[in-house]
Amino acid sequence: MKTVLILGNSSAGLYDFRNELVRELLKEYRVVVSLPDDVKNDLLSQEGCELVHTQINRRGVNPAQDLALIGSYEKLMKKVKPDLVLTYTIKPNCYGGYAATKLHIPYLSTVTGLGSAFEKSGPLLEVVKVLYRRGLAGASCVFFQNRENMEIFHENGLVTGRDRLVAGSGVDLDKWKVLPYPETDMTYFLYAGRIMKEKGIRELFDAADALHGEKVTFAIAGYCDEDWEETLHEKEQEGSILYLGFHTDMHEFYEKASAVVLPTYHEGMSNVLMEASACGRPVIATNISGCREIFEDKVTGVGFAPKSSEALIDALKKFLSLPQSARKAMGLSGREKMEREFDRRKVTRDYLEEVHRALGES
Repeated sequence: MKTVLILGNSSAGLYDFRNELVRELLKEYRVVVSLPDDVKNDLLSQEGCELVHTQINRRGVNPAQDLALIGSYEKLMKKVKPDLVLTYTIKPNCYGGYAATKLHIPYLSTVTGLGSAFEKSGPLLEVVKVLYRRGLAGASCVFFQNRENMEIFHENGLVTGRDRLVAGSGVDLDKWKVLPYPETDMTYFLYAGRIMKEKGIRELFDAADALHGEKVTFAIAGYCDEDWEETLHEKEQEGSILYLGFHTDMHEFYEKASAVVLPTYHEGMSNVLMEASACGRPVIATNISGCREIFEDKVTGVGFAPKSSEALIDALKKFLSLPQSARKAMGLSGREKMEREFDRRKVTRDYLEEVHRALGES
């Protein structure tokens, strides 16, 4: 039995968004998974995966830590002897890809988003470009989740071999079914995701300050990827937001939501917007790559310019002006779009085609 090694930076990300692929791989191969946490490791292990802990500082730029990560990946590959490596997110892509190239192991990489470095200029951006060029140079195929990311990588010469565009991670349409739309005159705006500047948390706070009231609630669910705890508690005490904390199952919160709000600055392809749309919820999101592919303005949601509190507030006001019937129709249109374009089973098939190709099985 051939061995597939998966390098990721989050057990929840792998299990929640890519587990259909993992299960399909387990039917044909031995699957070893390298992760820095153990949140969903028991579930992956029960399915048949072999789990290995590899420490990753997801957001750090410490050269010593990064060199140690390359060493860890090389050591792991020599021990596991994989026939194929799959890498997800920036550091596994760059350092795992480099290690696989060095050891002459075929690998597939997935660019899940550009990250904050591409929003800047100067030495850090140039370093990131060099890391990507080296990490992706030997890839059998590089997957992109939106066309704009793909074009940026091509323009900068970061990928020169085979690549493929997929509909993000897709959405599990069986797990995320249409939920009854709330029959209430209360509007419940839900944000779900990491709590950080680049997700637009400042703009969301401004909107909550401006629009919250007896019939308008702003709820925030997620974990702090930066130091926002004090501000969250202050805003909650002021009454402008409801802080829900981090939850592994979002069904009950999507069910309460009138709309899901995402004022993010950059995305690969937003899983939250896909889940919310699959549940029949309108989405109010920045009109950027990774979001705009998922919703249709005035049909399944409302779009607005990123990094602008005024634009977000205006979009929320537009939604607040809609009657209940129009809001419900938006949500149902979103579900139809997910069924047409974002079924995760199609994404899984795309990956399996490249897996078999890389292993010489097709």
